[in-house]
Amino acid sequence: MKAVDADGGRPLRSVAAAPPRWKTWWSRPVGRVLDHVVYRTSVAGRENIPADGPVIFAANHLSFLDGPVMVGAASRYMHVIVAHEMFKGFLGWVLAASGQIPVDRAGDRRALQLAKEVLDRGGCVGILPEGTRGTGDAAHVNGGVAWLALNSGAAVVPVAILGTRVGREPRNTIPRPRRHLHVVFGEPLSIVRESGVSGRVSMDRATEKIQLRLAGHIHAAKAATGQDLPADDHPPSKHKGHQP
Repeated sequence: MKAVDADGGRPLRSVAAAPPRWKTWWSRPVGRVLDHVVYRTSVAGRENIPADGPVIFAANHLSFLDGPVMVGAASRYMHVIVAHEMFKGFLGWVLAASGQIPVDRAGDRRALQLAKEVLDRGGCVGILPEGTRGTGDAAHVNGGVAWLALNSGAAVVPVAILGTRVGREPRNTIPRPRRHLHVVFGEPLSIVRESGVSGRVSMDRATEKIQLRLAGHIHAAKAATGQDLPADDHPPSKHKGHQP
């Protein structure tokens, strides 16, 4: 039996295999138009992105724009893991056609396996490990990035995205054109499985290491750019901390 969306009984979008790399060839140019035509995006730290080999881009999550803005700012093509509920209508067609990977945030090992296939062939995956839009301070991240890094050997590049939501703007805000955005890529982090400890302990330690690095990178990016994170009076999402 197929899983269904809780808000209307629609089947969740599923993907039979990892999306081919060629599907990303037009998503990055579209992202660059978004970054530099629709908005004014300053990009820093591209030199930190490995020129080849598998890479996981782990970014904070403020708004709907974070994924596309990151895609346009990066020097590598990437497949972004996106909440399955976004794969509806025209937007859903665009996401599928550009090679993004749908995920059920309540728990979806299949999405992680597909992302690992992308990494195993030397590709790049983008993930927003906070799991839902919020203040973007990475105070909590889920274990998906750690699982992917431990099982693929991919480098983890922390990404600070600032300006896609500011002040007390609601979580579903789409900023007006020409707003100044910032994307800062940090130094890559290597995650290795520790010998003599259980898989669960290795996962927990890797998740903590990634969370601390991402949170510290975001703090440094705030200081460097002068752009603060938004306020957020909403209660934590029920999805926070779940896979991926």
